Amino acid sequence: MFLTRIERELLRRGDAEGRTAIEFVPVAFSESSRLLAEQVPVEAIVTAVSPMDRHGWLTFGTNNDYASTVARTAKRVIVEVNPNMPRVFGDSLLHISEVDAIIENEAPLPELVFPDSDRDDETIARTIVDMIDDGACLQMGIGTLPNAVCAMLTGHKDLGIHTELMTPGLAKLIECGVVTNRFKSTYPGRSVFTFAMGDRWFYDFLDDNPSMHSAPVQVVNDPRHISKNDNVVSVNATLQVDLGGACNSEHLFGRQYSGSGGQLDFVRGAAASKGGKSIIACHSTAKGGTVSRIVPKLEGPVTTPRNDTQIIVTEYGWVDLKGRTLSERAEALISIAHPKFRGELAESLAAGRMT
Repeated sequence: MFLTRIERELLRRGDAEGRTAIEFVPVAFSESSRLLAEQVPVEAIVTAVSPMDRHGWLTFGTNNDYASTVARTAKRVIVEVNPNMPRVFGDSLLHISEVDAIIENEAPLPELVFPDSDRDDETIARTIVDMIDDGACLQMGIGTLPNAVCAMLTGHKDLGIHTELMTPGLAKLIECGVVTNRFKSTYPGRSVFTFAMGDRWFYDFLDDNPSMHSAPVQVVNDPRHISKNDNVVSVNATLQVDLGGACNSEHLFGRQYSGSGGQLDFVRGAAASKGGKSIIACHSTAKGGTVSRIVPKLEGPVTTPRNDTQIIVTEYGWVDLKGRTLSERAEALISIAHPKFRGELAESLAAGRMT
């Protein structure tokens, strides 16, 4: 359902050995729990959990997503109890009576460390920060760009968090008091997420923190639930944008690179939110500046359809595509493409070679 560097390495090995190592199942992240609970029989789920409390309750720690739902439908539930797994609040409880087998394993949690943001990240981040008002409810994707955005939000007030992924950047906004969640309609006073990735400091921050609310992905990523909060600002990244505004955020070098994840869930949730903004960002080029990310036609699947795309940002500015005709969209997107590719993009538009 989603490829990481681990699965990509397995694919590479499989190709070298002339076999298929990974089969990909396209699915929205918000639908993954239902898929695994109702349509794909699960013999066993193996998942890491935090240690049991004196009442017999474990928690799913950093990974609630579909695990908390599938644990109730799988034939067998096997848990790896790790004292390094943070104990989290919210809808993340699993009782010992629901468990078939226990493995005890004290091991460091995988830590995700991002490189420092570059000049283009900083430029894009400043553009995005200017669109975020005090009291907004944030969803941030993964990577150096969202981290750069978070680092520039320290002067804001009363932000809220309802996000698929909880990150150290968001946690630091909570720690310094920028995030209060006071204006949220759902789970006021709490930061909502479905899974978390970061460093040791971040995992310690999550542990036993009542302001953090972990919930299943079918709740967190449901556009209807997201939109109950006003002024939702969704910030995600993409790999390619075509001249009509459609985004490919999962396919690279002629093959599946990641997955759709929850991008479209939050694009639609933010669009339906009163005062909401859906922002999709990318560098204008890839491969050391030799390839434009704004293209006449996508080279992979459509992750976010042009019907849903709202704000696109590159280091050359931003455009709002809502309500614009195809030709208006194309002209707007060309204006934020890298200057060296604008001529050929304009020629493609003139020749009618856009989707």
